[in-house]
Amino acid sequence: MAVTRGRVLVTGGAGFIGVNLAPALADLGFATRCFDNLTTGRRDDAVKAGYDEIVEGDVLDLDAITAATRDCTHVVHLAAQAGVPASVEDPLGDCDTNVRGTLHALLAARDTGVAGFVFASSNAPLGEITPPAHEGLVARPTSPYGASKLSGEAYCSAFAGSYGVPTVVLRFSNVYGPYSYHKGSVVAAFCKRALAGEPLVVYGDGTQTRDFVFVEDLCRGIAAAVTDGGSGVVAHLASGTETTVLEVARLVAERLGGVSVEHRPARVGDVARSASDISTARALFGFAPRVTLEEGLDRTAAWFRESGG
Repeated sequence: MAVTRGRVLVTGGAGFIGVNLAPALADLGFATRCFDNLTTGRRDDAVKAGYDEIVEGDVLDLDAITAATRDCTHVVHLAAQAGVPASVEDPLGDCDTNVRGTLHALLAARDTGVAGFVFASSNAPLGEITPPAHEGLVARPTSPYGASKLSGEAYCSAFAGSYGVPTVVLRFSNVYGPYSYHKGSVVAAFCKRALAGEPLVVYGDGTQTRDFVFVEDLCRGIAAAVTDGGSGVVAHLASGTETTVLEVARLVAERLGGVSVEHRPARVGDVARSASDISTARALFGFAPRVTLEEGLDRTAAWFRESGG
C-alpha cells in the first residue's frame, strides 16, 4: 500500500507489541520507524515486521529520541519497563525508564511538532478495583509500575494542556501472542514452561483474574488511535472478558502438553481481579476485538512451538 498518511515513530518498536504493530500501521498507509535500544527487542524481529527504518537508541537519551522523531507525524510510545515484580525489586530503575523516558518522548514530540502521540499505559495505575476497569475510576496504584505509568498518563495530560501535544493514553490489559518470548507475562511464561516440560507456575491460588487480549486485536486498536484518537483521551484496550489464571493454565496445557501446575506465594503488587470496559475505545475509534481466547491461544501456542520460544 502506498504511504499516504505520514510516518510513525514506534519507541520500543523491536519488542513484542512493536513488531506486531508495524504491519497494522503499514496496512493503514503509514511509514514506520523503529526506535529501540535492543536490550530485549531483536533487530531481526523488527526487520521481519517490515519497518521502513530501524534506529538504535534509548529513550533516556533525549537528543537521540528527538533526532529520531524529526520528520515523523506521530509517535507511539511503547518503550518501558513493563513488569510489576521488576518494579517492586527496582523502583528507581522503573521510574527512570517509565517516567523520564516518557517525558523525553513527549519533549521530542513537542519540539518536532507531531500530529499525535499515543502512550502505552496499563490497568496498573488503577490498583485494586472491582472490575470492570474504566476511565472514570480514581487511580490508586498498588505497585511502583502502576505509579510510573500513572505519572506517564499525567505527563500526557500536561503536555496536551500546556503545549497542545495531541496525546492519547491507551490502557492495555494482559496482552499475549506471537513474538512474546522475552515477556514474563502469564501466557508467555506458561508457553515457555510447557514446551520445556516444566510445571506451570501460578502465584497464589490461581483464582485471580485477568483480561487477556490478543496482540493482533490490540495493535488494530493502537493503529486506530493513531488515526482517530483525538487529544486528551484515555481509553482501555482489552477483550472485555475476565478469565482466571488457572483456566489459562488449563488451556495452555491442552495445547502444549499435560504439564502440572506449581503454586507459589502470591506476589507483592499483583491485583486479585482485572477486566476492562472497552466502550470508550469502541465509541472513539471503533475498537472491536475479533480473536477469542481459544483462537488466540491456538495461534500463540503454534508460534511458540514453531519458533522454539
